[in-house]
Amino acid sequence: MVDQWAGIRERVATLSVQSAGNEVFGALGHGWVLEEPLAEDGLAELEEQIGVRLPEEYRTFLLHVAAGGAGPAYGLFPVRRTQGRWRWEGDGVDLADLSLLAEPFPEQGPDPKALEELLAQRPEEEDFDEIENFDDAVEAWDEQWDAVMFAPERTAGAIVICHLGCALREWLIISGSHRGTVWADSRVDDVDLKPLLDDDGKPVTFARWYTDWLERAEHTVMATSPDV
Repeated sequence: MVDQWAGIRERVATLSVQSAGNEVFGALGHGWVLEEPLAEDGLAELEEQIGVRLPEEYRTFLLHVAAGGAGPAYGLFPVRRTQGRWRWEGDGVDLADLSLLAEPFPEQGPDPKALEELLAQRPEEEDFDEIENFDDAVEAWDEQWDAVMFAPERTAGAIVICHLGCALREWLIISGSHRGTVWADSRVDDVDLKPLLDDDGKPVTFARWYTDWLERAEHTVMATSPDV
């Protein structure tokens, strides 16, 4: 499994010096910089703190490529040790409850019928005479919606690994039957989490997620850069 990461750092470094590197979506966010890999003892301490062994593809990436940095969208969120504790850093990482990482990721999300009924109750401005009353109704409805869609239990056993902007994110499942796969989070658009699927309809694992991005980035740079 380590062999699949051979040459990855070098390929990213090559892209970093190409004039067309910034044509790749999100490159201005991560700047083509990869952090240093984790040491074995650091990874062991991280896994001890969260109470679960990370999926093999991800943990070998951490050991042999980087702790985070250049990657899909605005980059792979880094995991860092701060004041003796390990944590992931990036936009939205606090959505993941680190105390629940050893719990299995839920097999099912919220009941679709219940979500449909709740969406039908969303306040409409034209139904209110006063804007203050409308704002109060929206705030109350948002609290109900967030309690269902953003409950910590919904993302037990998962970590946020990147963001695509506009509150769209992607998660890596680290516990349960979906362990090792990457899921899209479009809850900001009222859509529950869904697994990323390849062209054959199979769930995308971490290695496929990262290497597919790298291949697309190389294609973009080669197609637009006079340097290659």
